[in-house]
Amino acid sequence: MKIKKMIAPIIITCLLIMYFSLFILGIINIPDPLWVKIIMLIIPLGLMGVSIFVLVERIKEIRSGEEDDISKY
Repeated sequence: MKIKKMIAPIIITCLLIMYFSLFILGIINIPDPLWVKIIMLIIPLGLMGVSIFVLVERIKEIRSGEEDDISKY
């Protein structure tokens, strides 16, 4: 039963990573100086890292059995 609840976050994270990867490929191919490309790559790489972090936290939450975040408040 817990596997079904993990499917949607995993799919969304995979789609986000693919989107950001395509965005990174686009940035690499533009004719700008290297330092501009590096600055422009920081944002998508950071968002990829945050997406993976949120996925890991969500999987931990599902495994611990705490489904409702509102119950904390």
